[in-house]
Order: sequence, then structure tokens, then C-alpha cells
Amino acid sequence: MSTLVLEMRAGELMVVNGASLRFRSRTRVELVAKARFLFGKQVMSPEGANTPSRRIYFALQCAYVGPEEERETAMADAHRLVAEFQEATTSDMARQLLERSLALAEQDEWYQALRLVRHVMRHEATVLGLDAQTGLPAAAGIAAAAAATKAANLRPHLD
Repeated sequence: MSTLVLEMRAGELMVVNGASLRFRSRTRVELVAKARFLFGKQVMSPEGANTPSRRIYFALQCAYVGPEEERETAMADAHRLVAEFQEATTSDMARQLLERSLALAEQDEWYQALRLVRHVMRHEATVLGLDAQTGLPAAAGIAAAAAATKAANLRPHLD
């Protein structure tokens, strides 16, 4: 049996088989069984799904690591969102990447599928003048990041 060892920093988030885990201290995690997981910046919150390509990513994320009973619906949402995006875009590259992403997801190649959607997210951000990390207008993305950093520094540490 093969295992996967991950180094996780304090505050990082990991989703395993639909359960969210936030690490309170630096740790090493060893996965010894087959698991559906994403961690760190790969995990998108529902609030982060604020553009068409980011909604596709979120739907695929839910189909991959969401609760078992929600995966089929999430995959159907991803198909619908991809069709809508493909109809609206003028980018052949985005159309092809999204088509390939769905095919990879259907083949249980989730990391590759999500990676392709992240390429489309960056392309969309560039074309629309959005912050690539937040999907917000570039100036608003910078302001939101600064506010989040300030809020994190002001929060009391609770053990």
C-alpha cells in the first residue's frame, strides 16, 4: 500500500472526503488509504465562486470532495456551467480546456481537471481585468486582501 505524506502549516485548510480540516499547528499528515482531498489554495469557498470559471471550479471541487450524496448534482452543475461558459466565450482555448477538464473529471482524474479550470480562471481574470486570486476587480481584490490581513492580525488567538 502506498501512502502520501503532506506537510501542513498552521491555519491551512484541507478537505478530505467532504470533511473540512483546519490545522492549528504545523504538522505532517499521512494518508494511508485512498481519499478524495484538496488542500491549501486548491480549496475554494462558496464565496470565492464569483465568476463563471470560478463557479465551474467550485462545482467540480464539490463533485470531487463534497459529500457523497451531493457529488452527482455537483457534476451536473459543472456540465451546465461549462456549456453556458462555452456558449458565451469567444476563446477557443477556454472552450477546449473546459471540455478536456470535464472529460478528465469523468475519468476520475480530478487534479488534472481542476488544474485546467485554474488555467481558464487565470485567462478569465486577465481578459476581464480581475484579480487572479479573488476574482474581484483588480483594485477591489487588493483592498480585500489588505482588509483580510489586517483583520487576521487583530483577531485574538484562541486555543
